[in-house]
Amino acid sequence: MHNHEITNPTPILSVSHLSLEIGGRSILQDINLHLGEREILTLIGPNGSGKSSLVRVILGLISATSGEVNLRKNLQVGYMPQHLKIDSLMPLTVSRFLLLGGKRPQKRVHEVLSEVGASQIINTPIQYISGGEMQRILLARALLREPQLLVLDEPVQGVDINGQLALYQLIQEIRDRYGCSILMISHDLHLVMAATDRVVCLNQHICCTGTPDIVTQDPAYHELFGSRQVALYSHHHDHTHSLHGNIIKTASKTEHKEHKQRG
Repeated sequence: MHNHEITNPTPILSVSHLSLEIGGRSILQDINLHLGEREILTLIGPNGSGKSSLVRVILGLISATSGEVNLRKNLQVGYMPQHLKIDSLMPLTVSRFLLLGGKRPQKRVHEVLSEVGASQIINTPIQYISGGEMQRILLARALLREPQLLVLDEPVQGVDINGQLALYQLIQEIRDRYGCSILMISHDLHLVMAATDRVVCLNQHICCTGTPDIVTQDPAYHELFGSRQVALYSHHHDHTHSLHGNIIKTASKTEHKEHKQRG
């Protein structure tokens, strides 16, 4: 699907027989998964399926009830949270916000903002940026850690359709540029499919897993999401998008290919 090679078959992350209960309620049941080098793995599932809880256990933010999480030794992790509340009264520019996590050279801040297509807002107060801009800033914040594993919780939340396509392509480019592995959470059932190597369909337990083509044909997938049409988009850029998702430069021809499957 992608023109990259997984250089080492040893996983950088593995989860074995993981279960989680909170307040006597079962959140996750017997989860087993692994993530290889330079692989993009996407967790999909309905609200309440345990996706964010699984990521929090992997990151060590909460403890599993049973089972194991194994990360490669000295693994550098960058995390992009689903939400980040910032006091609107705080006079904080994008540049200062990115420096809150620790001392970084100003040159590196400029570099990561350029990588995510947001260098023009480096001096903008954080409370005045758009949703699409904020997602790119949070991504830049995660990249400042020079991650070997990048964890993205709903990275396109609150972004319009063109902005989502642009962000998913950017995520693929980051994987190739950094040589990192990516664990991503998404509610998105079609756009994300073209931007991932493997999908895990979660509903407290793993319902199905595999490449996007395989998962979208799995009966367990259709039982969870219904039998409506699923379109797997391959978005080929010969134009660029603004931070809001608008096309700002168009070449002679724009290609949008769809591979449609009916459940």
